[in-house]
Formats: sequence, structure tokens, C-alpha cells
Amino acid sequence: MKGLRSLTILGALLAALAVPVAAQGHALTYNSFGSSLMPLGEFNTITGADYVATKNMHPMGFSFREGYVPGIFGTFGSDLAFWGDKAYHGTWDGFRVLDISSPGDPVELVNYKGCAHPSGQGDVVVWDNILVRTWDSNNSTGATRTCGGEPVPAGPSGGPAGTGGFEGLHIFDVSNPADPVLMSSVDLTCGSHTASGFPDVENNRFVVYSTPSSGSCPGIDVVSIPLDDPSSPTYHGFKRAQGLDQNGTNTNISCHDTGIIRGDANLAACAGGVGFAVWSMGGERGGSYLEPELQYVHRVGRGVSVGHSAAFSWDGSTLIFGHEPGGGSGARCQEAGVGSQTDDMKTLFFFDALSGELEGTHTLPRPQTADENCTMHNYNIVPTGLKDVLVHGSYQSGIGVVDFTDRSDIKEVAYADPAPLPRIGSTGQSIQVAGDWSSYWYNGAIYEADIGRGVMAWQLSSNVVAGAAKLSYLNPQTQEYTIDGPGNSGSR
Repeated sequence: MKGLRSLTILGALLAALAVPVAAQGHALTYNSFGSSLMPLGEFNTITGADYVATKNMHPMGFSFREGYVPGIFGTFGSDLAFWGDKAYHGTWDGFRVLDISSPGDPVELVNYKGCAHPSGQGDVVVWDNILVRTWDSNNSTGATRTCGGEPVPAGPSGGPAGTGGFEGLHIFDVSNPADPVLMSSVDLTCGSHTASGFPDVENNRFVVYSTPSSGSCPGIDVVSIPLDDPSSPTYHGFKRAQGLDQNGTNTNISCHDTGIIRGDANLAACAGGVGFAVWSMGGERGGSYLEPELQYVHRVGRGVSVGHSAAFSWDGSTLIFGHEPGGGSGARCQEAGVGSQTDDMKTLFFFDALSGELEGTHTLPRPQTADENCTMHNYNIVPTGLKDVLVHGSYQSGIGVVDFTDRSDIKEVAYADPAPLPRIGSTGQSIQVAGDWSSYWYNGAIYEADIGRGVMAWQLSSNVVAGAAKLSYLNPQTQEYTIDGPGNSGSR
């Protein structure tokens, strides 16, 4: 989600207009259910979501999250990360830990609410017993600047000049998932909106690329965390995403989210603002994990001004770019021609990762209503070399599964789309910021993080996911290796 500062203001406005969850008729009475598959009608009754889905999409499990209030941003759920049979679900006041050893019966182990608001959307990345959580809203009030039940000291950056606050990263020990412990904090000049992470085991560290999503800080911060002493992180500086774009124009990229692919590719790409930036993290193109070398910046055009997400095909050859017109709170997936709606507002763009040449596009084929906030939001790529398949979660349009093996004929092959939620406010004037924050493929299931309801698990019965690898963990913005792509002679 883009623009926390503006959303915080909007959240304060909507706070007075919010209606209780019960008033919307949601039957949120179960934390989970145990059968491996569930009839869609029964799933809709349990979740209150009223999905329409393709026949190859089968609901499996549901874990309800307490504390959501429509219109109050500080109560939202956000992104997901996975370690073994556990899922970590970020929230705006902390995070949840779920046991997903049985996807049909996800069990909440803790709903940690120890980070004072405002702290921002609480993106999470994990490695073993280390969990890193983002904090991107400067808090200069010492009495409420807490996390883990302890005061967070004001950092040297302090956000805006003279505020003396904190925004950045928090590092937790989750070895006891029922009792997370804050170990350390890293203050960052423009805070941390999202984070991507990967292990550098040879050098005994977990590397985090933090994206501030700020026009004042166009680029990424690099932090490393010792695996044997997570309480002693090291800050390695700010890597600026600035250079001449393909038109020869000096361009800053206000990085919002960073996709990483290791293996033979060794690339990182951040999406933000008018386009994206690509770095090399080693090999013949230069750079290293701690000092990535900027390769180029690219201006997407076509009305893109709020770049959001980046990912790679598993062979590293294609970069998939998503954007967020309306900042996540607008109805930007309507029929083209309605008001200011264009197809480009609900489109994913596929680029050659090394040259920036456009290879193809995919436009959401299911127009949403004027009552549904929607953009092409968070996604990952299924780890198989037989097909190129993307799973995305896009607010009130729900889950989409996209086959992009043929870049000239990219198509949606499955979806689960919930019914529009009612508008809120005393006169019903405000769209609910709700729906699917992200959806990711992980070890045979699609896990959907709903802003209000919690986490759903789905099974996809389709040959497009044949041969998908089983992973021991997943930070969805990071691909740990490369896989030869369909019809390719080797990885790049």
C-alpha cells in the first residue's frame, strides 16, 4: 500500500465514520476448519466473503484475525512470509504467527499487538527464528513510541527534521512463536515501508533491503543481521535509485517494494513512482549483496506514477512490474471508460530484466465495481520451470492466477473474487479499504491475506502448477535461486 502518511490522515477521517463489523453481516464465528477441502458455499458462510471462483479453485482453510475495524488503518492486516510450517502475517500493530502444517486447519499461535500505532503497515520477512518488521510512520511521542512493551529510543534520523522520533526496522526473536521478543531496532531516515530479505549464510548474516516508499529517499537501505547475534544489526547505507532513464531524463525511483532473485541472475529491482530500478548483486555485471550496483532506471509511462511491486520469472529473464493508482484506496479496476478508468490502471507489465524492453502486459479481465478498492497489488511466481505462472492478490478483486509463459498471450487461468463490501460512513460515502492485501503460492497452496478477515488457504487444481518445487521457507519478494524457464536453454 502506497502513501502511509496520506492514508493515516484518511484513516483518522474514516475512524468517525466506521461501522461495526457485525453491522455488515459477517459470520466470523470460526477460527478455522479442519477438512482438507470445503464447499465454496460453506466457506462463504464461515468467512462472510461471498466468493465467486473458477472451478479449479478450492477453499481449504481460514484463520480469523481479531481486532479489525472497517476504515481504521491501524487495525489492518498486511503481508505474509513463511518458514517451514509457519506463516507470519503482518499487521499494522504487530504480526500474527500461524501454524499451517495442515492448510485446511491453520491455527493462530499468537496475535502480537506490541507495536504502538502509528507504526505503519508492518511488513514482515523471516529467517529461522528471526523476524524483521517494518515501521514507516515517524513517532516522536515517547510515551507511545513502544514495541515489544518497551520504549523505542528516538533515532538519529528522527524522521522529519527536529521531530526526534523513530521509524525503521524492528528485529524479533520468534523461537517461541507464542512469545515474540524484540531484540533490536534500526532507525532509518525515511522509515521502512516494505522489506525484502535473503540469507548470506557463508557470511553468517541475513541481508535486508528496506524500501522507504518516500520521495525524499528514492532508493533502498541495506541492513545485515548476524545470524548468531541478531541483536547487533549493521547498517550499510542508502543505495540511491537515480539515473538517466531510457529517454535520457534524470529520474528518481521512490522505491516501494523490492524484488530479488539470486542464483545465476543475482538481480534486485525496486518499483516505485514512475517506474523501476534494477541493481546487480554480483557476478559479471558487478555489485555485491551489501553494495548492489545500479544497472538502469526505467520510466514505464502509460500513466504510471505510483509504482508498487516487482518480481522476476524464475529464470531471471523477465521483470514483472505492478503499480497502484489511487494508492490502494481507489476503485481502479472498473470497466475502461468509466470515469477516468483506463485498462493501464489495472495492468501488470512484463519487461526484459536486463534491457527494460516491454515483452507483454496483462490487464485484469474481471471489471470491479465503483464500490471496490482495487489495484494489481502483491504477487509471487510459482517455482516451476514448466510454465511461468503468477499468483496475485489485488484487494477486492481477490486472487488471480496468471499464465505468462507466452508473453504475447498472457491469460488468467483461475480466480477467487469476493463480493463488494458495503461503503462505510454516516451516509455511505467512503469505499472500504479492504480485501486481499496479498496472495502467494507456497508448497501446494495459495495463501491469501485479507485486510480484515484474516488468512485463507486455497488449493488450485491445474496443470499450470505442475512440477512446482517445495520450499523450506518463503519471503515472497525473494527468489533464492534460478530455474531454467519454459523453452529456455539455461538460466540468466
